[in-house]
Amino acid sequence: MNKSTSSPQPTNSGRNYLFLTVFVAGMSTLAVEFTTSRMLQTVYGTSNIVWANVIGLVLLFLTLGYFLGGWLADKRPFPATFYTLVSLAGFSSVFFLLLTSVLLKAAASAMAALNISAIVGSIVGVIFALALPITLMGCISPFAIRLAVRDVGEAGRISGRIYAVSTWGSLLGTYLPVLLLIPLAGSRVTAVLFGSFLLLIGLVGLWHSDRRSGIWGLLLPVILLPFAWLWTQGSVKAYPNQLFETESAYNYIQVVRNGDCNYLLLNEGQAYHSFYCDGGEVPHVSVWSMMLAAPFYNADLTPPTNAAVVGLAAGTIPKQYTRVFGAIPIDGIELDPGIVQAGRDYFDLNDPNINVIVGDGRYQLNRLNQQYDVITIDAYKVPYIPWHLTTQDYFQEVAAHLSDSGVVAVNVGRAPNDRRLIDALTATLLTVFPSVHAIDVPGTLNTILVATKQSTDAVNLGRNLAQLDEAVDPLLRRVLETAVVHQAPINPSEVIFTDERAPVETIIDSLVIRFLLQSGPNSLPGLGA
Repeated sequence: MNKSTSSPQPTNSGRNYLFLTVFVAGMSTLAVEFTTSRMLQTVYGTSNIVWANVIGLVLLFLTLGYFLGGWLADKRPFPATFYTLVSLAGFSSVFFLLLTSVLLKAAASAMAALNISAIVGSIVGVIFALALPITLMGCISPFAIRLAVRDVGEAGRISGRIYAVSTWGSLLGTYLPVLLLIPLAGSRVTAVLFGSFLLLIGLVGLWHSDRRSGIWGLLLPVILLPFAWLWTQGSVKAYPNQLFETESAYNYIQVVRNGDCNYLLLNEGQAYHSFYCDGGEVPHVSVWSMMLAAPFYNADLTPPTNAAVVGLAAGTIPKQYTRVFGAIPIDGIELDPGIVQAGRDYFDLNDPNINVIVGDGRYQLNRLNQQYDVITIDAYKVPYIPWHLTTQDYFQEVAAHLSDSGVVAVNVGRAPNDRRLIDALTATLLTVFPSVHAIDVPGTLNTILVATKQSTDAVNLGRNLAQLDEAVDPLLRRVLETAVVHQAPINPSEVIFTDERAPVETIIDSLVIRFLLQSGPNSLPGLGA
């Protein structure tokens, strides 16, 4: 056999180290994927489009890596070449992911200013940032098979073992960053930890296979160190008057100060999700305030005696209900414990009548055996509603948790002259409830849909306003006056959302794209309450 094309047969210890390398590479590949998605989340949100882009790009670059790795393994089937690839993969995963975080910080400013050219430029940058590390990681498994196979008779067993070990590593790379490292240390530090571990594995293998190459390989961490130090400093986003930021298991969370009020921003930060003003002041009628109007669609003026809030966020809705109706029992369900903690620290979410329940809005509601006079649903990840909170099946579960005179209020998005999502949700609600009413919140692209357990008439809202006691909280009067003026006709569509079929994101994607093409980004209302 020609020595120039043969590779030294690995010892048992060398083969075991090869398996360890494949394990760490599999772990790092998934960690890079999830870390990249979390970085993108801070600017572009968490829609299926974002996830599809990340997963699609990872698969594309892995495919390219498999081809290149197999070709290179046949051309240069040497351990030194293999561990050089591993070292470069570890180096590039740290360098380019941290570079991505810098690009995305600039993109965050562009999003806030709606500078579309900068946004597109940053997306291109992210593609290049993923290309090199993921492609190099894709090279590792086919190259490892070439090195590990000693004769054709064991090729199937060895290749199966390598792919099994790689997948085993991928499992750890799925759960470890999402459940532990990103919430505790942040996405940038997570990128450094996984990439540095892969780099270390590559350098040790390179040192044992070729000492001279191993010495040169030590330049990689020396080059990487100043960039890692510089690019992990400071905040993830540079927002003026930012009080707090963190990365939870579910969201990138920000609290910013504007005047006398604190505001909660999530992920891409293109909408406020809660606010709290000093002394509990409510300076204007907002989306959350409009939820107060829901019980007044009933003919009876009896105020609610309890409530449930699906999508608690930092507690704006239950705090305003408490202000207007007194300390009635309120169960607030919020998926993200990080948001709840921010609510306690910055939004005075400490009222004794508000029972905070951490978990999914559908699952946790079904675990409660209470019936409520009001249930509000405000579970946006702008501009999306979780699909499982929009279906006929879910609203049947909601209706089962309502008292005989109970009402449900849902926050729904729209675009000017495009109410398809509202119409579909109206049609879905009407399959469960006898009456549905709509209030367009002024100054926003939000509509509050109110469905009632009893058959009700929209004129009840005005009648109840006229009968309000003079001693009621002024906020309630302002809300009802606004709601009466901004009631909108309902126009149920033929689309019914069910657990089997709920094209919520398809409708929203079409709605957003059509709006941007017709009106342009400057027509967006921007941040607002």
